[in-house]
Amino acid sequence: MLKAGIIGATGYAGGELVRILTGHRDVEVVWYGSKSYIDQKYRDVYRNMFRIVEDVCKDDNLVELAGQVDVIFTATPQGFLAGLLTEEILSRVKIVDLSADYRIKDVAVYEKWYGIQHKSPQFIEEAVYGLCEVNRGKITPDTRLVANPGCYTTCSILTAYPLVKEGLIDVDTLIVDAKSGTSGAGRGAKVANLFCEVNENIKAYGVGSHRHTPEIEEQLGYAAGCKVTVNFTPHLVPMNRGILVTEYASLRRKPDKTLPSCEEIRAAYEKYYGQEKFVRLLEKNVCPETRWVEGSNYVDVNFVVDERTGRVILMGALDNLVKGAAGQAVQNMNLLFGLQESEGLTLVPCFPA
Repeated sequence: MLKAGIIGATGYAGGELVRILTGHRDVEVVWYGSKSYIDQKYRDVYRNMFRIVEDVCKDDNLVELAGQVDVIFTATPQGFLAGLLTEEILSRVKIVDLSADYRIKDVAVYEKWYGIQHKSPQFIEEAVYGLCEVNRGKITPDTRLVANPGCYTTCSILTAYPLVKEGLIDVDTLIVDAKSGTSGAGRGAKVANLFCEVNENIKAYGVGSHRHTPEIEEQLGYAAGCKVTVNFTPHLVPMNRGILVTEYASLRRKPDKTLPSCEEIRAAYEKYYGQEKFVRLLEKNVCPETRWVEGSNYVDVNFVVDERTGRVILMGALDNLVKGAAGQAVQNMNLLFGLQESEGLTLVPCFPA
């Protein structure tokens, strides 16, 4: 039985980690870390855990925790893990980091977009970007540090990846329009996330400056084999959870000047996702919806070719707290320890929520 510790266990992503891991047959959570609720019972913070979790919340002492568990999940703000991580810690325990501290390989890009100094850049190169469907072969029992992808980025990348990888679109024309529920902003009290501010409203934010942009560009750049620049615009919508992305790109003409057909595009998706458990390519003319993935680790994707404009419209939907955070973290943990990748994650989407 693996022993796990969660730093940030009382945030939304941390809470989802607890929910998922309570149903994992190979893992026992022994450390519920929380800066705000030290010495309080976890089930008093999240009442859905009454008579399920009776443990008391502990502090965020990473050094002490490293000596007690096999894996640590850090569901913490940017800069937390980077400020504490040492070779001594990494030599004793595996870490799945849900923040952005080790996702971006260029430390200068990280510092520019996140506005903070990176305190442990020596571990960036070692960290594996934990998008399992793309980097599965790099996430092995020898891996010590996994950078769990962001929620917007997971949806945005997986939706476009096959077409980028196969060269079916002009990557310089890619536009990503994304919409997220309010849980994506975390559990902290913020005026912008109050009910009266969010209800009956939809708004764009981080326009031209959202910090998930370089992560999307970097990973799609690896797929394309060249530098990629995208327009990424997120929107806040009045629902608890879920992300829907709609992406637009010009199709790349073939040597005979014709455009890729619907059949060729579908074949590209089938090539990369046909055997994937958690990426579901929908049937023709069926658009992804957040309600059909809620509470699950699934990503639903599909596309429509607009022959009139020579563009393709790509669509993807996932639960930002599961596949976009905690579920993907558990998927990564399973790979780290040679377990069945889907263990603990066969969660049927919940409807109605």
